[in-house]
Amino acid sequence: MPTLSLIRFLRSRAKSFQYAFAGWWFVIRTQQNAWIHALASVVVILLGLWLQLGLQEWAVIVLTIALVWTAEFLNTALEAIATLASNGQEHPLAKVGKDVGAAAVLIAALASVVIGLLILLPPLLERLGF
Repeated sequence: MPTLSLIRFLRSRAKSFQYAFAGWWFVIRTQQNAWIHALASVVVILLGLWLQLGLQEWAVIVLTIALVWTAEFLNTALEAIATLASNGQEHPLAKVGKDVGAAAVLIAALASVVIGLLILLPPLLERLGF
């Protein structure tokens, strides 16, 4: 029979996952750009499957998708904290925080486009007979 400390540990881990999924759902529900990321992720994954990418290509694709999603999630958290810290009022430093967070997402998204083109374009052109 599991010890009481193991049960507490498992409950706390389950609670951690519950919080993480609540945050995930918040981003999906409230951030319009998350839907763009979701669509792009699905398109890239389906295209990668169709092109039969190798393991190394998949590793880079998965890391790239994770980078963009991580940037979006951190930006959403930063926006919430900046809004809270400024009591919902326009504050120059809150704006800077939000703008810099948005720039981080933009950098990740642009890098993902370049990586996607580098990995997907050659086999796509070959598959299409170019």
